[in-house]
Amino acid sequence: MSSSDEEEILLLFALLKKKKKKRYWVHPINKKRAQFGEYHRLCIELQSHEDKFFQYFRMSRLCFEELHDLLKANIAKCTTNWRKPIHTRERLAICLRYLATGDSHQTIAFSYRVGRSTVSKIVRNVCQEIWKTLQPKYLPSPNRKMWLQSVEDFLVLWGFPNCLGSIDGKHIKLKCPRRSGSAYFCYKNYFSIVLLAIVDPHYKFMVVDIGNYGRHSDSAIFEKFNHILKNAVWNIIEKQVLPEKNYHLDKSAVEHGHCGLRLPPYHCHFNAIEMVWSETKRYYDQAIMKTAGLLTEVLKVWIMYQSNTTGRIT
Repeated sequence: MSSSDEEEILLLFALLKKKKKKRYWVHPINKKRAQFGEYHRLCIELQSHEDKFFQYFRMSRLCFEELHDLLKANIAKCTTNWRKPIHTRERLAICLRYLATGDSHQTIAFSYRVGRSTVSKIVRNVCQEIWKTLQPKYLPSPNRKMWLQSVEDFLVLWGFPNCLGSIDGKHIKLKCPRRSGSAYFCYKNYFSIVLLAIVDPHYKFMVVDIGNYGRHSDSAIFEKFNHILKNAVWNIIEKQVLPEKNYHLDKSAVEHGHCGLRLPPYHCHFNAIEMVWSETKRYYDQAIMKTAGLLTEVLKVWIMYQSNTTGRIT
């Protein structure tokens, strides 16, 4: 047997003796969650301090309890012979803490003494249930009655006739996803997704579109769900009539035996006052241009005269 063969055999024995990294079903640190976990210690104390509770979860304790009552049936897990599931209150607390702070899953996992993958699954599951449970109640698909109410409120509160809603988009920064190219790169020179929303006159969301590529403009995103709104919106606008304006001057003119004729305010061809004003501005502009040209010629003559007499230009 050669020396190289002996070295290979020794190396093989060394690899066999090398202990494999031990993996736990539940890590010993996480087994002490009930004694030292953040939910079982800090969160319990926060319940007696409303202001601190609000700072921690970004919601009041009453709101937390109401949200928990709505979600607990959908986020609860079954108890097995192997281990007890994480309580629904703790699952909701983990998700809300992540949404309130934006901390990494690993940081929250250490604080609550759960696995990082467990935090990831909890956040995803609870967020989905929040949307499924609250969306029909707080963000339903707008119907004809809601659109008409929005039109009426915009006219009363803001003075805009036939206005269904206010629309705008917001770019939300994010890290560039892997293998996404320039799809998320927006005109503001960073990577983002777009939140496009239509709100009513009371600052409440009526329609939202979340998660589009940052490179898309507001109009391009609106086109995607425009077909959903087009028929309903057009039927509403088509039947609406602009409110008639009443002027006190017209009433006074009629009372004195005169007839008032309202002319278009901005079209000079149909409004005598606008026509006179436009002619006045045109004459003024021409006069200014002539004066400016005359001043330029005078300065040229002055410079020429000064250079001929002194030999230098100042």
